[in-house]
Order: sequence, then C-alpha cells, then structure tokens
Amino acid sequence: MRVLIVEDQDRLRKWLCKGLTEAGFAVDAAGDGREGLWYALSGAYDVIILDLMLPGLDGLSILERLRRAGRNDQVLILTAKDAVEDRVKGLDLGADDYLVKPFAFEELVARVRALVRRSYGRRSPAIEIGALRVDTVSRRVWLAGQPVELRAMEYRLLEYLAQRAGQVVTRTEIWEHLYGFDSQPQSNVVEVYIRSLRRKLDRPGGSNLIQTCRGLGYMLKAD
Repeated sequence: MRVLIVEDQDRLRKWLCKGLTEAGFAVDAAGDGREGLWYALSGAYDVIILDLMLPGLDGLSILERLRRAGRNDQVLILTAKDAVEDRVKGLDLGADDYLVKPFAFEELVARVRALVRRSYGRRSPAIEIGALRVDTVSRRVWLAGQPVELRAMEYRLLEYLAQRAGQVVTRTEIWEHLYGFDSQPQSNVVEVYIRSLRRKLDRPGGSNLIQTCRGLGYMLKAD
C-alpha cells in the first residue's frame, strides 16, 4: 500500500518514513504544504498522513483542496493541536482520522491499516479469496491451509491484488502502489513479480489465481 507523509519536522518525517517502509508500505514524503499538495494531487495514495502546522500551506487548506478536487484519499491528520474545535474542523473538512502528537508508532500503523481496509470496503484484516488467505496485520499468507513464504515485494503485490480481488488492476496501478514517487525500477518488474507469485500460488491441475487480462492488467480471482 502507498502512503504520503506531509510533515515539516525533519526528524519525525524521516522516522515515519523508515518505520512505515519497514512495515511494508511504499512511502513518499514532503516537508512543506505546497510540496505535499503537489504530491497528493500527482499520485495515487491509499493513506495521506497530514500535519496541520505546515510552512507554505497549512494542512487544513491541503485537505480542503483535495476534497474540492474530488480526491477521496484516506487522510489521517497528525498534529500537536488537540483542541476539540481543531479536531472538529478537520473532520468536517473531510479528514478520516485524527492522531495527536506525541503518539505510539504502533497505534499509527494500526490506524493506517484500518484506513486502508476502509478504502477498499473491508472490515477484517484477513482477506480470503477461495483457498487463499492473506493476513494484512501479520503479513502472512496461506494457501489451502499451508503457509506460503513470500519476499517483501511479493507480499506487497499480493496484498494489493487481494484488496482489489475480482477487479482488473493495471500495470500502472501496481507500479504506483509498489514503489515511491522517485523510484526507478526496471520496466518489466511487475511481470517479474507476477511470475514469481504464480510459481508459489498456482497448484497443479487448478486454475490460476492471478489471471492476465490482455491489454489491461491482472486480476486475482478464486479458482
């Protein structure tokens, strides 16, 4: 899943980037409001973590412009301002959640995961497609009750396909959710990871869980 952090405190921003990357997210970050708005409008994000007190353009103005532009990204406001009226204003402008500094990183990650589930219309952290089970909290996978060992990028790809099970997912969408804005992976990286996942998920005599939709992309579908 892809996350944008808009936070002007350098140490906090770097700490969040490091922690969320280790938690399995593709992360972009901006240190001021105008840069943050540009990132938010230029990319596809599952969650935007947005500070309120920002140079250039404050967080509430960013949120208001996003909603006015028709963007439905899940927004978690992260701020030292804990007055009730500030929380109410943020929620009324379209924020999806609110976390006051200082905070526990584990709580932040749990809230981000909950917002991701909400964005895909899911309540449970476990996604089941036929014999496939993906636990988005433990980041573990089972097929027909047997554990499947995946590398980090393989898991991230599978989770994204599982969140959108039954839908065609384009190569561009996969690319955007696997990598940050400034990444420059090889052009065939999506196909490489799709092939790798198929080797681990396809069973002899069964249909393919990951189906190719020619000219469009891929679909994860129960066999």
